[in-house]
Amino acid sequence: MMSQINAAEVPGPEWRGLCRLGGAAAWVAAIVFRRNLAEEYLLFRGLGIIRSGPTAFPDNPAAWFDLLHTHRLIGLTFLNLFDAINYALVGLIFLGLYAALRRVNRSWMTLAMALTFVAIATYFASNQAFAMLSLSDQYSAAPTDAERAALLAAAQALLAMHNAGANYGNSLYVSFLFINLAGLIIATVMLRSSAFGKPAAGMGILANAFGLGYYVTMILAPALSFIPLSAAAPFLLIWYLLIGRKLFLLSSRT
Repeated sequence: MMSQINAAEVPGPEWRGLCRLGGAAAWVAAIVFRRNLAEEYLLFRGLGIIRSGPTAFPDNPAAWFDLLHTHRLIGLTFLNLFDAINYALVGLIFLGLYAALRRVNRSWMTLAMALTFVAIATYFASNQAFAMLSLSDQYSAAPTDAERAALLAAAQALLAMHNAGANYGNSLYVSFLFINLAGLIIATVMLRSSAFGKPAAGMGILANAFGLGYYVTMILAPALSFIPLSAAAPFLLIWYLLIGRKLFLLSSRT
């Protein structure tokens, strides 16, 4: 319980603002901008909860253009645009957690933050959502077959970088790997924290372990790679909610 936390874990005045910012980012990330929104959509679509829209990722540039033309929001979700917002929020969440957990294990928390910064920088440099959207709009307005063919070739080159059929390209593989490793490290440090406790730590370990399980399924059964990402979603949601609550409570302690 918060009343039984180690006094050494209570952040000083210079860290409390960062804790509050991280707590707010955690709640926004939980409610609006979670990772793997594309997988959540496909899960709900497959279950019939969502009754319109595509049931799978497009498999060629023309299909991507058609999706971005008819269901722009879903197309941008499939291209991980909203994951980019989540990555920025996760950076703030992990900064707040660094402020709260640095005294529990400074070396591991520093490593987690280094992985986080590399993951965020890599992700923003690699995301092709706006480029694909621009090509789609140009394709719709192109007057000749030659121009449309050139735009399709440009889109194919972007998709080769993004590897949208698998939902991640080479750089995005790295960023997703690093952000899950950072989350797993932070959740493990939470196990030793009286401020966060085992329930929050357990949710974080499960969420990030399932996230890392994506790479196992990509090797052994690529067609099932959406399963660990979908399984990670509820644990990630609960983890963010618990993080937000704990960081706000910590920031109010003296």
